[in-house]
Amino acid sequence: MSRRPAAVFALAPWAFADVFPPDLVARLRQLVDLDPATPFTSFDGPAAAALARADVLITGWGSPRVDADVLAAAPGLGAIVHAAGTVKATVHPVVFERGVIVSSAAEVNAVPVADYTLAMLVLGTKRAFGRARRYATAAEGDPRDWLTGDGTGLHDCAVGVVGASRIGRLVLRRLQSFDVEVLLHDPHVTRAEAAHLGAESVGMDELCRRSDVVTVHAPALPETRHLLDARRLDLLPDGALVINTARGSLIDTEALTRACATGRISAILDVTEPEPLPPGHPLFALPNVLITPHLAGAQGRELRRIGEFAVAEVGRFVQGRPLLGRVAPERLPYIA
Repeated sequence: MSRRPAAVFALAPWAFADVFPPDLVARLRQLVDLDPATPFTSFDGPAAAALARADVLITGWGSPRVDADVLAAAPGLGAIVHAAGTVKATVHPVVFERGVIVSSAAEVNAVPVADYTLAMLVLGTKRAFGRARRYATAAEGDPRDWLTGDGTGLHDCAVGVVGASRIGRLVLRRLQSFDVEVLLHDPHVTRAEAAHLGAESVGMDELCRRSDVVTVHAPALPETRHLLDARRLDLLPDGALVINTARGSLIDTEALTRACATGRISAILDVTEPEPLPPGHPLFALPNVLITPHLAGAQGRELRRIGEFAVAEVGRFVQGRPLLGRVAPERLPYIA
């Protein structure tokens, strides 16, 4: 570039403040011209003048969709650096057709999701959440901590991983530190690749029949909707645990509610369908179900890592180097 490149922020003010603290903004200023006081949430009005000279668009949570109209207003745009996870809702396919490079911090955001999943695997198989409630409300003389032969704990479990996505692969890597049998269902992964990941490749029905724990890490696609339906939930062995940190549509909520209400299986859900569940939904009242408000991804102090990655990506772009988080256009339909 013959002139100093310019960057524009397009994300919610809260995300801008948490992902890009002042020292990271200062680092960005060494790379590009920018106005950190105006993270846009709309491409109308004042944003139009900024887009006209933008070489880099830095998007994130709360960004409006980048489509053909936005590209027309930003004729010099060369890269979109997404300081969040999935770009599916942010980037229209026409962006790739125009030759704009798209990068996502999905790999960075995957780390806390995998960590959350592992924590839930450990705590969930110990039945920690239900036992904590029982411990707090037990009458005098009732068991308060553990029962002999209750079959809890992750050791020697069969863990079924649904989807060898970024997060799924991180979970598979973490499971190698545990004495567990790992099963993997992913129609795009060969048996040899699954073995390299430390897992046995199996069909979805077989995974359900054999797994003490099923953890879901597949994208939301028409073919994955209600992947865990009533029939497959019935295949799970008694006492099985279902963990979902992916997308709520992968599990039939009504079927899961019925199965958990019997006490036969348990669930830990960071995502639901619908999301959020309506107040008073029966899943909230079940002692064998834990529902968290979509918090597995980057939160609080973890958000800084996304900002650091985005700043580094901008640096790589202006220096003409390959972007580490580059999104391949053919993968857009299959990402979460």
